[in-house]
Amino acid sequence: MSCEFLLGQRHQHFPGKVLLLLIPFMFGICSSYSAHAETVEIRAAHCMPYIGEHLEFDVNWEFINAGSASMDVLPKSGGWQVNTVAKTNKALDIFRKVRDYITAEGLCVNGRMQSTLFDANLHERKYVAKKRTEFLWQENRVRHSQNKVVEDFDVPAGHLSVIDAFFAVRNLKLIPGQKLKVPVFDSRKRYEIEVTVLPEREVLTAPWGKKVECIVVRPLLKSEGIFTNKGEMTLWLSNDERHIPIKVAAKIKFGSIFAHLTSYQYTAPTKSSTIRENSK
Repeated sequence: MSCEFLLGQRHQHFPGKVLLLLIPFMFGICSSYSAHAETVEIRAAHCMPYIGEHLEFDVNWEFINAGSASMDVLPKSGGWQVNTVAKTNKALDIFRKVRDYITAEGLCVNGRMQSTLFDANLHERKYVAKKRTEFLWQENRVRHSQNKVVEDFDVPAGHLSVIDAFFAVRNLKLIPGQKLKVPVFDSRKRYEIEVTVLPEREVLTAPWGKKVECIVVRPLLKSEGIFTNKGEMTLWLSNDERHIPIKVAAKIKFGSIFAHLTSYQYTAPTKSSTIRENSK
């Protein structure tokens, strides 16, 4: 199967959203109800201990390098800002150039994560979109803007953007066999992502050259996303307090996508940039 065939599929903005597979909730997935799944309150001594991280990923379709993605977690007005960039490499730029920029912001409210902003600037060949989601948590609503169309939705405080949900899951204890549900608002929809922590552990090589034992986490998909098949996504997190994402694998309609961590840096924030607690 040629790159030209894959990249030419109608409505397949490839690999823009695929490049963001390292954030395993980027496909508008819906959770499936389980009596054994626990809806979690993301509550911890430090609700966002990842400020100061820089992560870089290579993204491959089967054996072909498709592009790269990066994430930077910065202090922002008493909370945090996560800047994510996804782009195709020079070879794929010829067929379908992708430059996607996403900003997510949030605060700690009563010890819990609270998203405040999700801003996506997507440029995938001729497809251009600017989407802005404001979490007006003190009013229990969300405002979504796209193409000059503004909509308000009733959304209780405590809901997260998909990027903040990724960090929220990393900040949990992650017990083998556990099932968790995290409330999110994404793509004009409010739902819960169900995450299963698999019982097995696997050892992978980290970008710093050492073997790392990993926890294996899988979102439970009820319906197909844009590229994914049902239940076909897996995330490997380092089995330590930071739960660093070492690898992501996902099935798409034409093969498999793999995202591998290639660089990880962490710089502890200064006291002046630490998160300040907020309350209603």
